[in-house]
Amino acid sequence: MEYRRLGRTGLKVSEISLGSWLTYGNSVDDGTAARTIEQAYELGINFFDTANVYMRGAAEEVVGKALRAYPRESYVLATKVFWPMGDGVNDRGLSRKHVLEQANASLKRLGLDYVDIYYCHRYDKETPLDETLRTIEDLVRSGKVLYVGVSEWTAAQIQEGLGVADKYLLDRIVVNQPQYHMLNRQIEKEIIPLSDSNGISQVVFSPLAQGVLTGKYRRGEDGTPSGSRATDSSSNMFIGGLLSDENLEKVEKLTGIAGELGISMAQLAIAWILRLPGVASALVGASRPEQIVENAQASGVKLPEEVLARIEDILA
Repeated sequence: MEYRRLGRTGLKVSEISLGSWLTYGNSVDDGTAARTIEQAYELGINFFDTANVYMRGAAEEVVGKALRAYPRESYVLATKVFWPMGDGVNDRGLSRKHVLEQANASLKRLGLDYVDIYYCHRYDKETPLDETLRTIEDLVRSGKVLYVGVSEWTAAQIQEGLGVADKYLLDRIVVNQPQYHMLNRQIEKEIIPLSDSNGISQVVFSPLAQGVLTGKYRRGEDGTPSGSRATDSSSNMFIGGLLSDENLEKVEKLTGIAGELGISMAQLAIAWILRLPGVASALVGASRPEQIVENAQASGVKLPEEVLARIEDILA
């Protein structure tokens, strides 16, 4: 496993990180989740990701319990705040009240004194940004949060956040968590250049496009693989738009390139993401230990320029 610095900080994270969206506390039983986290740790993965909203806290409980087997200083843990956690009018967003209450609730579920990264899970148009960033600054100063992150913010919103932090001398955003993969490259135009020039790393989620970039789905085939996300009612809403003939044709061609290189399609997709120095880590999901073993092997894979050019021709 290879490691990269997170933004302009001195923190180093594994190139492959393990997330818990749509899996832990949901479709994956707790025992399998714990074994998968154990396997990831043994492979050198030191970066784990969750959120308060994942199954209303259940994912945090599963992840926190599994990680208690390891020294706290040996891993990096991220969680998030924004989405509704109750039916009350203040049970959502990035107000001072909600952020503080949810930070404390997350720490209790995780069984920890602090989290390494705290993400604003979306931008909150109803809360002044200085209120949100001052609140997270208080969490940093109290030792409950070490680094500030955002997820799925636009370039303009990130720029606004940097301006507010500089104006009030608050801790700057150092990490952004966007969706990014071979079939969704929207962040390349504005977000990556802005982030690179301001010391912000990308920790990208859905690097395998909900499994489409593993090659398990075939053009023209009836039905979907048993146990795949396309058959899971909790996740198939996210994958449906990716299963077009155009995308599946691209995957077929990319699978041929992976075969020439002696790697899996999934490893090719992750290595392609890690070609960018501004990407600190590719955040993968795994429902069983053997999946994380395959994904972890993408760390350190360097794609030759000629291969990158061929990939670009396919994706264009």
